[in-house]
This record gives sequence, C-alpha cells and structure tokens, in this order.
Amino acid sequence: MKKRIAIPLENGILCSHFGHCEQFAIIDAENNIITGEVLVTPPPHEPGLLPAWLAEKGVTVVIAGGMGQRAISLFNSQNINVFVGAQLKGHKELAGDLIMNKLTAGANYCDH
Repeated sequence: MKKRIAIPLENGILCSHFGHCEQFAIIDAENNIITGEVLVTPPPHEPGLLPAWLAEKGVTVVIAGGMGQRAISLFNSQNINVFVGAQLKGHKELAGDLIMNKLTAGANYCDH
C-alpha cells in the first residue's frame, strides 16, 4: 500500500509545534519500504493553510508531536490521517516506525 508521509522538522528532528516548523520531510513508502523523500519549506504560517497545502502534495499521513483539534479535523477532511504525540526523533526513524506499525504516540503536545 502506498503512503506519502509528512513530518514537520526543526533542527532535523520532529518539531513539537506542527504549524511553526522549519521544513517538512515528505516521505514516500510502498509495501513497507521507503521509496523516496524530499524536504520542503512550508508557506508562512496561517491557521488552516497546511492541511490543503499538504493535500496538494499528495500527503496521506501526518506524524506530529502536537496539533490542535481544529487542525486534526481539517486534515481528516482532506483524507489525511494524523498521528499526534510522536516522539522527538528523526524523520526517517519516525517514517520507519509508522510503516512497520511500531509508531508510539504519547500526549498531544499542543496546548491550544
């Protein structure tokens, strides 16, 4: 099954505040194998912008440390699954955890 995974990054690891990340790793995976990746700079932060922007890029899954409930709903309306509370790790490790069904989620770090 094909997946396109978006992971917000800051200083090379998962950014705990999704909407204010430096860049996104967008990782393609098929049949539990990472087949490609690209790093992209997001547009300036505006509430509600990122779900549509990532949907245009074909993203099907988002891994985040924290995210507000409204953002989660907007992603879901774009048919993008969201995993929140992920550990602060590198994007390749997080994507590998997801495709091998080993991604552990904790608390949603977003408090607003």
